[in-house]
Amino acid sequence: MQAPQTTSLDPQSPEEWAALRQQAHGMLDDILDYVQALGQGPVWTSAPSEVREQFFKGMPQDGSSLEVTHAAFKRDIMPYAIGNAHPGFMGWVQGGGTPAGLVAEMLAAGLNANVGGRDQMPVEVERQITRWMADLFKFPASASGLFVTGTSLANLIAVWVAKNKALGHETRRRGLRDEQVQLVAYTSAGAHACVKKAMDLAGIGTQYLRVIAMNERYEIDCAALRQQIQQDRAQGLSPFFLAGTAGTVDVGAIDDLNQLADIAQEQNLWFHIDGAFGALAVLAPQIAPRLAGIERADSIAFDFHKWLQVQYDAGFILVRDAQLHYDSFAAAAGYLRREHRGMAANSPWPCDFGPDLSRGFRALKTWFTIQVYGAKRLGGVIQQTCDLAQYLRSKIELHPELELMAPVSLNIVCFRYRSSQADQADVLTARLVVALQESGIAAPSTNVLPQGLAIRAAIVNHRTNANNIDALVEATLRFGKEISVELGL
Repeated sequence: MQAPQTTSLDPQSPEEWAALRQQAHGMLDDILDYVQALGQGPVWTSAPSEVREQFFKGMPQDGSSLEVTHAAFKRDIMPYAIGNAHPGFMGWVQGGGTPAGLVAEMLAAGLNANVGGRDQMPVEVERQITRWMADLFKFPASASGLFVTGTSLANLIAVWVAKNKALGHETRRRGLRDEQVQLVAYTSAGAHACVKKAMDLAGIGTQYLRVIAMNERYEIDCAALRQQIQQDRAQGLSPFFLAGTAGTVDVGAIDDLNQLADIAQEQNLWFHIDGAFGALAVLAPQIAPRLAGIERADSIAFDFHKWLQVQYDAGFILVRDAQLHYDSFAAAAGYLRREHRGMAANSPWPCDFGPDLSRGFRALKTWFTIQVYGAKRLGGVIQQTCDLAQYLRSKIELHPELELMAPVSLNIVCFRYRSSQADQADVLTARLVVALQESGIAAPSTNVLPQGLAIRAAIVNHRTNANNIDALVEATLRFGKEISVELGL
């Protein structure tokens, strides 16, 4: 058989490489120009129909040049992103990314490392960050950690590990059908919906997640929690998992973590903390005391891509008992054979601690962010977003047209424009938020609270400043008045 003729996807001559370099440098300059100019344009612009139509075309059979494709990106994609890098973005809890993270992502793409395992330094980068996080949260040095897409998956991993601890590792083989007990978990009414989804995906069932009421500070009601656990035990159920929240998605409240740790210890529950954005407030000296008790958790889930400003995606799960974590996921396979030398050395591998074998090098952009900016400066950014939230609260209190709807615990402010007719308040708020978003001035989201629909400003981006807060308030007053007139209020 003759050797087949082959060609790679790389440039095939020095001239082609030179052209690629020139184009690539131009693309890097373009995206850095975009980041440098953030704040000068609108937060968000909805893509027109003629742009959307470009994305209904069939798959191209013949390629085009990198230059043409990049031009299409600049024309049809870049102007119509959701805008979370913009300083006026205050919708949901999303970090803004950094220039250091941007170029680190480019380096990671060049390496194209699969960080599922094997003897390679990208694995060591992830392990170093795990050691940093263990130290930060006062976990033992032997604790395990894993980069994942986000806290949704991190919370699921915590439920899986807790389930295996409660039922034994044999449950991995036989499943839940043959179990003689029914597991029950507990969390707050303010917890993220992904905790409920984790119960679903773990096969335990959402009906066995007890959603406990909150107190006036939007924290889990610990007395109600104790009562519910007692009732479940009396009915023959098996409580096994308690999820506290450090920074609720609705209003940014922090549960009483020490009291939850006491309850978990008394009741022999796995104590997990969903700290999607709030856990990293331990880096801010003025806020860190409010997280007392986080060091007592069995596991903590959080996102570097929120308050630490790492580019998406970079979630993380930290587990106190590394052996239990390993035993919950490790699986033998001939193609994953481990050796003491060679490329198959360096066991255990990251894939032994989670569901993914193919894993991107998320750790690199996180490592760059921490190395370049340092813990103190990153903690300062966290503090400044909370200071800005208090500044927004003070501005709201200055204007009788505006109404604060929840305590400002961290960096989330929930408020609304007052309505003279209570039955029209939610309609007014919904229209007002859309008007703000479509204006491009500021982009908050909405949130449903007991009093009704709220404008929710989540201040996460390191680029946000007092001018952006002032612009939000001024636009809210202007649009609120206009919409009130239109509604006849």
